[in-house]
Amino acid sequence: MPRENPGEIQRLIDGAVNGNLTRRDVLRRAVVLGLSIPAIAALLAACGDDDDDDDDDDDGGTGAGGDATEMEGDATEEEGGGGDTGDFDFSDVTTPPEVANADTASEYSGASLTYYGDGVGIGNDLDLAMAQKFTEATGIEIEVIPRPQDATETFSTYQRLFQAQSGDMDIMMVDVIWPGSFAQHLADLSEALGDDAGSFYETIMENNTVDGKLVGIPWFGDFGMLYYRTDLAEQYGYDGPPETWDDLEEMATTIQEGEKANDENFWGFVFQGNAYEGLTCDGLEWQASAGGGTIVDQDGNVTLDNAEAAAIFEKIQGWVGNIAPPGVTTYQEEDARNAFQNGQAAFMRNWPYAYSLGQGDDSAVAGNFDVAPLPAQSGSDHVGTVGGWQIGVSEYSQNKEAAIEFAKYLTSADVQKWRAIAASFVPTRPEVAEDPAVIEAMPFLQSLADVVRVVRPSTPAGDLYNEVSTAYFQGLNEILNGSDAEGSVSDMAGDIEFILG
Repeated sequence: MPRENPGEIQRLIDGAVNGNLTRRDVLRRAVVLGLSIPAIAALLAACGDDDDDDDDDDDGGTGAGGDATEMEGDATEEEGGGGDTGDFDFSDVTTPPEVANADTASEYSGASLTYYGDGVGIGNDLDLAMAQKFTEATGIEIEVIPRPQDATETFSTYQRLFQAQSGDMDIMMVDVIWPGSFAQHLADLSEALGDDAGSFYETIMENNTVDGKLVGIPWFGDFGMLYYRTDLAEQYGYDGPPETWDDLEEMATTIQEGEKANDENFWGFVFQGNAYEGLTCDGLEWQASAGGGTIVDQDGNVTLDNAEAAAIFEKIQGWVGNIAPPGVTTYQEEDARNAFQNGQAAFMRNWPYAYSLGQGDDSAVAGNFDVAPLPAQSGSDHVGTVGGWQIGVSEYSQNKEAAIEFAKYLTSADVQKWRAIAASFVPTRPEVAEDPAVIEAMPFLQSLADVVRVVRPSTPAGDLYNEVSTAYFQGLNEILNGSDAEGSVSDMAGDIEFILG
């Protein structure tokens, strides 16, 4: 969950108690701050009634948690599966679109599902809102469990449940690199998706199809990109973002030296440096953008051990404690986002989800940042590691049909458009990604279109990918913490060769 900002939380509490904020304002700010559902409910209760609400407020039964009336917001009057979003406010994070498949899904009314959803930033809040909307429209109860923020921990959690053939997990988020590892445990969704399968990007559908079995419906895409403070760049005499890693180092040093006079906690660059899957993504970007290739090529050859990879890792190591905080070796996505969004970093590597949050009313950098391709060493391509998540259904679910209907709602065109505009989740449907309203909300979909996408070696590594990635990110974390880069890269390569046999 997001790291809380005490000052902003106190201002939110004061606004709620003093009546200076409407219930809807309180809810929206609480969502951005990452407060828990019980905390949000308490704040809404403190607001009492106000004239901004269209209907009487009822703090009673909420199904997925939170305040039922507020989560409903300004939805159209017709409940269920109309799918009419002509007057729908896609920017309202509290109100998901109508459930277009409600009539079919209602056949399973009374079923209960456990959904392992998002554990990063605003994603969990959207999950709760969608679960409640679906329950109200269909009578299917949804228990939302935030998956571990660390994708490696999520993989281990799923692995334990699948090995036990447990029915305790019905539907779940599946990382883009996991279909091959979990295919035998996931239901085939081909027939359920039907003709709608052609509405998704073909390459992602191919990624999610194992031995002719569709094991995940594409939900949202991801790619690494650079966030930078436009106001500070201009203030310190720069006319745009850094092109090379050397440029970033020079700009971050200059800006940090100037800003530390006012804020000793200000840093030049923050990223995901903890020993987990996120560091594999960062490391691949550093490596590929410096001419160091990849970890394992498509033929299964370990290609990590080269001078270019060692050199860029050594460069990044030199930034820790200098232009990056010493604690960056423990940072995950939300740690980096909070530092940047609170105005305490000039540059950040992160995923697209942080874009809309950074433009929120409670962001210290709203209107003063932009995104750009990650830097590259001279002569190399700008790259971004491919990420993204799918929605899968467990083969061991006792309510598989109900789970499939919820999966279809989560991945529907209207929901993807809502999540894109409200929270900058990259759509996996071309028609949604090309929607003018989505492009307006996420202009980087066009400006970063030419960035080379690098992939993690999940295909050549197969079932052994998790072990390969663990050897990589653990070794890279040791480098960031001071170990010899050249020797560590050699050791990492040797470990990966041993794993792959």
